[in-house]
Amino acid sequence: MRLKLICCQVMTREAENVLTRTPHEVEVELLPMGLHDLGGAMRPHLQERIDAADAGGYDAILLGYALCGKGTEGLKAGKMPLVLPRAHDCIGLLMGSRHQYLRYFEEHPGVYYRSPGWIEFQTAGQTLEPASPSGANKIGERRTLEELIAQYGEENGKYLFEQFGAYRNHYTGLTYISTGVDGEEEFRHAAQAEAERQKWAFEEFPGSLTLLERLVNADWNAEDFLVVPPGASILATLGDSIVKAS
Repeated sequence: MRLKLICCQVMTREAENVLTRTPHEVEVELLPMGLHDLGGAMRPHLQERIDAADAGGYDAILLGYALCGKGTEGLKAGKMPLVLPRAHDCIGLLMGSRHQYLRYFEEHPGVYYRSPGWIEFQTAGQTLEPASPSGANKIGERRTLEELIAQYGEENGKYLFEQFGAYRNHYTGLTYISTGVDGEEEFRHAAQAEAERQKWAFEEFPGSLTLLERLVNADWNAEDFLVVPPGASILATLGDSIVKAS
């Protein structure tokens, strides 16, 4: 099969890993991590890339995304199927299943998550235009104190930095999702250092590339993947399936 994978930059190394073993021809397009900061406004950016790929003569377009705060809801398949893993976000995707993520979430409330890609690309995409002031705040969460002072002045910069970091007070731990990619030791140390700075408990979770591997291998069972037929759109659902075709 000839496939197109439109993937979040967060999973760059994981995508590279699984693509070495797929029997199919897969063309990859990586999109900035900063799209997540736009919330629902990430949708037109993704739709634009889907529409562009629709003329490429592929057998299917794959999304290296999850529901992502409903950022993928409303995306429409063109002339070819659109395939999406059933996961709430990239945490569940990198843990190997939505069920594993929910079990861990219930047992570990108040936990902040990191993965190799979140550490490597956490400052990417800040030039994207936010959809609203709340979007601007989310982009600011990943900016350094020095960057904010340079843009807004010392007093305003310090104030914004404190406001952007206030959400961290609600967390008590940091979990690093290990995915076995190159450079992992460096990313693990960065996650441990962040937990230490925040005075959070640190834990490492053994991730899984199962969903990504099955995505690029065209192993799309209905339990774990949504195959959106041509002309249909992705719709979020409150049930265990997370997404359905509308």
